[in-house]
Amino acid sequence: MEIIPAIDIIDGQCVRLSQGDYNKKTIYNSTPAEMAKYFERAGVKRIHVVDLDGAKAGYPCNLASLKEISESTSVDIEWGGGIKCREHLEAVIDAGAGHVIIGSLAVKQPVLMEEWLKEFGGDRIILGADLRDGMVSVSGWLEDSALTIDDLLERFLPYGLKEAIVTDISKDGMLQGPSTELYVDLAKRYPIIKFTVSGGISSMEDIKQLRNRGLDRVIVGKAIYECRIKLNELI
Repeated sequence: MEIIPAIDIIDGQCVRLSQGDYNKKTIYNSTPAEMAKYFERAGVKRIHVVDLDGAKAGYPCNLASLKEISESTSVDIEWGGGIKCREHLEAVIDAGAGHVIIGSLAVKQPVLMEEWLKEFGGDRIILGADLRDGMVSVSGWLEDSALTIDDLLERFLPYGLKEAIVTDISKDGMLQGPSTELYVDLAKRYPIIKFTVSGGISSMEDIKQLRNRGLDRVIVGKAIYECRIKLNELI
């Protein structure tokens, strides 16, 4: 099981939202770079970083934090939020992201997503799909689309899609456990794609149960910040 800690950024600060609501925001004292170093000391190899300002604004807003994380650690960074054009994509890669998460653009400009998958490869471009009541939500979870996760997977598989981060918004930040059956079903129907579980992790027990169901990659956010999962458990 690969555990990928999450760092969400607003105004250069580490935050967590509840159910994607920008008005339900908790700010933590550590900077994103300090948190990344903390995770690196625990032996974490990859971190999941979301530019929440960027997701809302439609362009990357916290590249300085990305650069600082990249320069102060050796962790692999998967970065998402506000990437709407090639200039944004290249800026994020130049600032140190090893993987780039494409969400809203994959829904609104699928041809561009196809081009990026062909050019940069499925090892670098990750599909980010945030689900609300089964439908994909975009623009920092502020807008719902008419597409399902299957619509996106079927569209991008022929272009080399290899990884997808699927978040159940109703679970995110609620510490009530993940939507396990959703991920088990997706993994069974799309065995060629590596799915990352995202949303709802409340304890190491949740992670063990996911592993027992055959899932092997999970993002953990609030459970770490609220000390429900401790550093020695990550190790």
